[in-house]
Amino acid sequence: MLLKEIVDAGHYIFVPECDGWEDSIRKCCIPLIADGTVDGTYENTIIDCVKEHGPYIVLMPGYCLPHAMQGAKGVHKTAIGFMKCEMPVVFDPADPEKYATVFFTLAAENEKAHMRNMKMLFGMLTNEDLLAELQNVHQVGDLLELDKKYFS
Repeated sequence: MLLKEIVDAGHYIFVPECDGWEDSIRKCCIPLIADGTVDGTYENTIIDCVKEHGPYIVLMPGYCLPHAMQGAKGVHKTAIGFMKCEMPVVFDPADPEKYATVFFTLAAENEKAHMRNMKMLFGMLTNEDLLAELQNVHQVGDLLELDKKYFS
């Protein structure tokens, strides 16, 4: 379902490490920028939001949902991107739970499509077995295997 859609759209990237949390935001936007889903201003919008509101995008240890408000500047389509970073990205050195290695980047231009994506993402984020396995993906084939295992 969602993982296969992400792969089919080419909205994924695997990186060994990031040079801080701002770099992680820039890298996780690369696949969405590549096909025009967002433009380069969107990554700056997300970074500005985190600077203003804190690391609200880290939902739980290991998992980050980079996003800004629906209709944010630089968003042209609705989609979800995926990034796996081998080394944890620390968003708040004072809070050991504010780190991430798995990123689901949200872009919302169409409310109905965004709500559909959020429903599928919620289903994934509430599946503890799937979450554990997402920590061990290293290539696109791993995402497709998880999609078959959990959504076929």
